[in-house]
Amino acid sequence: MHTVLKYLGTVAAVMLTVNLVPGITVSGGWTTLLLVALVWSVITMVVKPILVILTLPITVITLGLFSFVLNAFLFYAMTWVVPGFTVAGFVPALLGALVLSIFTWLIHKLL
Repeated sequence: MHTVLKYLGTVAAVMLTVNLVPGITVSGGWTTLLLVALVWSVITMVVKPILVILTLPITVITLGLFSFVLNAFLFYAMTWVVPGFTVAGFVPALLGALVLSIFTWLIHKLL
């Protein structure tokens, strides 16, 4: 039950992010939102830790700022996987990843 609540919290965070950040659109309704939340969960649990280890030297050299670029790239990569999810460029991807991370953290803390 706890996993379902966390997933629904991620869905709510995705919905808030799409509504707040200009340049991010979802066409397809709830099914696309549910799929975006599922893909984001898989990316943050599986792909991101591997990429964090691989890009550790760059992250250390840039004093951690490259982690924002990595998050933006992973957020933009969802457009390749999820049909109906579009991000207009790097700045919306950066803002979207930042807002989504903050909302997901906040909602999961409240649950």
